[in-house]
Amino acid sequence: MTTARESGPVTTELPPSSHVVVVNRWGERYAEYAGYIDHRYHRVTYVSTEVGLASVPGSAAGVAVVKATDDLPEVTAAVEDLVRRYGRPERIVALKEDDLLAGAALRERWQVPGPRTDQLLPFRDKLVMVAKVAAAGLSVPDFAPAPDAGSVLSFARVHGWPVVVKPTIGSSSSGVVRIDTPEELDGLSFDDGPYLVQTFDPNPIFHVDGSSDGDTVSVVRASRYLNNCMDFRGGTVLGSVEESDPALERLVADFAGRVLRALTDRPTVFHLEVFVDRAAGTCTFLEIGARVGGAEIPLLWREVHGLDLMEVAFRNQLALPPRALPALRGEEVGGWLLVPAPESRPCRITAVTSMLGRSPGPYAEVVLEPGEVLPEADSYYEHVGGRFRFRGASTAAVEEAVQRTAAAFRVEAEPLIQVC
Repeated sequence: MTTARESGPVTTELPPSSHVVVVNRWGERYAEYAGYIDHRYHRVTYVSTEVGLASVPGSAAGVAVVKATDDLPEVTAAVEDLVRRYGRPERIVALKEDDLLAGAALRERWQVPGPRTDQLLPFRDKLVMVAKVAAAGLSVPDFAPAPDAGSVLSFARVHGWPVVVKPTIGSSSSGVVRIDTPEELDGLSFDDGPYLVQTFDPNPIFHVDGSSDGDTVSVVRASRYLNNCMDFRGGTVLGSVEESDPALERLVADFAGRVLRALTDRPTVFHLEVFVDRAAGTCTFLEIGARVGGAEIPLLWREVHGLDLMEVAFRNQLALPPRALPALRGEEVGGWLLVPAPESRPCRITAVTSMLGRSPGPYAEVVLEPGEVLPEADSYYEHVGGRFRFRGASTAAVEEAVQRTAAAFRVEAEPLIQVC
């Protein structure tokens, strides 16, 4: 895979032979680490899950394997082992959303430059996040803390049904539920809190991806979800298609800039989700992450738009000055599709239908061959029944290809019997 870049790997911007620790859980090469920093000029080590070892460069100075990269005590012990072998770290990088706070805590532990917990918390704690955005005068759904079912019931009596209950810190819509009636609160557990409750917004959800230099959003693309992340948890397909309407892009880019300024004054790669009322020409905030979007977004940006957002995020976490970013390549529209796992993970694939070569269809796919195992791994949108990427001349053309692929794709699997 070719990685777009303006210059070579980081070398002289850091002291020679710097020890850089990278926390990684991706098996897919969402981040091309060896292209971002010279592994011969520096001592680059990795803390990785077993599944993530597939994307660790062979030129890594050392690797420590952990069960979970967001388990701070386990990851701290792994970094301590790497420090004994390779010296104190000069930088620590953790790009996955669930690993951002662990990465910040590690930087604080070893007093290295880069984002700190207080800087990242507004992008991870949804209650803090939405309160800051609301305080900046931007439109948000009504919200409140939800410590128990009674608080949700009280909120709904004032704001009406349905409501959405979600963990204040989470990802990939894990634990998010829509509640339509008081009866549906029965059996809903709040033990894994804290939670918040929000009013339900029926408008389409868009994800807005790009980069800010701390003041101005320099690159941005707006995409409309086909279905939504919460429904994907329930077993439906999830996709999105970029919008080629310049007026819509200006609307969401302006909104994104205002959201970023409400939360930070630092260079930030972001994945923003908003409700868009196209008739009224308005946006309402849903949530935002200080990281590259998930699913196929980092790959689409490299392949279709010629910009590696992961590299920008990597530089930000190295606390290096932001580079001026080039204009996005060409006029093509991108899109992606995820098909959920056919069985509970881990499972063994028994049959699969390739979608490559169809017209309209994807330009790239990631599917497992019969006999291969879909692992139970923490990178939720990576390990699914099928992943597909699309490109085309218009939103309509890409959406048609996504919908046809979703209708035609078939994948079957059998549960993997695990011996304890």
